[in-house]
Amino acid sequence: MRYVTSREMKEIDRRTIEEFGIPSLILMENAGRGAAETVLGMLLDKDNKKVVCVCGRGNNGGDGFVCVRHLINAGVDAEVFLIGEPSMLKGEAKINFDILRKMEAKIKVLKTDKDFELFEEKLKDAQLIVDAIFGIGLSGEIKEPYGIAIKLMNRSKKPILAIDVPSGLDADTGSMLGICVKAEKTVTFGLPKTGFIKNDGPSSVGELIIADISIPKQLLKEK
Repeated sequence: MRYVTSREMKEIDRRTIEEFGIPSLILMENAGRGAAETVLGMLLDKDNKKVVCVCGRGNNGGDGFVCVRHLINAGVDAEVFLIGEPSMLKGEAKINFDILRKMEAKIKVLKTDKDFELFEEKLKDAQLIVDAIFGIGLSGEIKEPYGIAIKLMNRSKKPILAIDVPSGLDADTGSMLGICVKAEKTVTFGLPKTGFIKNDGPSSVGELIIADISIPKQLLKEK
């Protein structure tokens, strides 16, 4: 199995978009759909199909928005908690967020203490949590309010599916950046990251699933 650094993965993504002409919106769509398929396989209690998806405002959050759309279409009671103002969303993430709003999806922005109290209550009712806060681009210690959200997610003892990388894990070194999501499963895209098998990586990633998001196979095989 080939493991790549975040820099190598970003270069693969760039070449996929620029050299092969596959739009980044399609890559995000495939990533979110792959995550949703994994979620559906993890929902063992068919009478309680409640999922909470915690999203950041970057592309990882965009993957989460796509995931939630597919879950809603599959009949799951899926709810989004966004860390950051919707006005700060850009590009593909904003496009997919706007689609969710048009679908009248359940969306809550996490800002105040009351918001986090509601968030904690929703976690208690959920069968599963989706982590879509940070992807491979994270560097530096986790800051608030992200740290509070991750702490509550871990403390809930509910199974967590991390999208691409558990939030708070350095994708290259496997070091915990202050606090890190403890995932039951991680669905990563294209290739696994080097940090998954180093330091805190194995205990944070859980079971690793590699999803095909239409990256050309020659890019995945190149060294």
